[in-house]
Amino acid sequence: MVKHNNVIPNGHFKKHWQNYVKTWFNQPARKTRRLNARQAKAVKVFPRPSGQLRPQVHGQTLKYNMKLREGRGFSLEELKAAGIPKKLAPTIGIAVDHRRRNRSLEGLQANVQRLKTYKAKLVVFPRRARKTKAGDSTPEELATATQVQGLVLPILREKPAVELVKVTEEMKSFNAYAKLRVERMNKRHLGARLKRAAEAEKEDKK
Repeated sequence: MVKHNNVIPNGHFKKHWQNYVKTWFNQPARKTRRLNARQAKAVKVFPRPSGQLRPQVHGQTLKYNMKLREGRGFSLEELKAAGIPKKLAPTIGIAVDHRRRNRSLEGLQANVQRLKTYKAKLVVFPRRARKTKAGDSTPEELATATQVQGLVLPILREKPAVELVKVTEEMKSFNAYAKLRVERMNKRHLGARLKRAAEAEKEDKK
């Protein structure tokens, strides 16, 4: 029921109700369509990965800023620190975001290390089989190269370690509530006690 002096709800929702109903019967077919599109793309770009390497960033706002996720692209500062030219990066599967700025040294170092790891694992095929250039991989590496499935270097989130401690008799006998009350009282009377001590010291000097 409504509160205060408001109108009693009397909605007429039977007029053309079919126009206002949203159905999702196409959801399973869409899922299949997306899967087929991903597989077709992987075949088309073979032996390259179907996705790009993206940086690890912290989510926005207070709710999500402790979580790591994939960002849009690496900043120009990160590419420079890793020794990768900004024009070369998109050609070897590295996403670039020229607008991103590095606010912390830890984030910069983590992404530079990510780029270096990727560079160490990277296998570059020559444009022409008979004509190799500087930076192309050796024939042995080309022979053993495989296409990466899924995310390129997925972000590993560290789980916090829990340390188990055996409960002692001292811990059991400890009264936390009483201790908190005493410390709260000590904090409240600190100023008065310091003042009293200073006055007592002054009296002793006289």
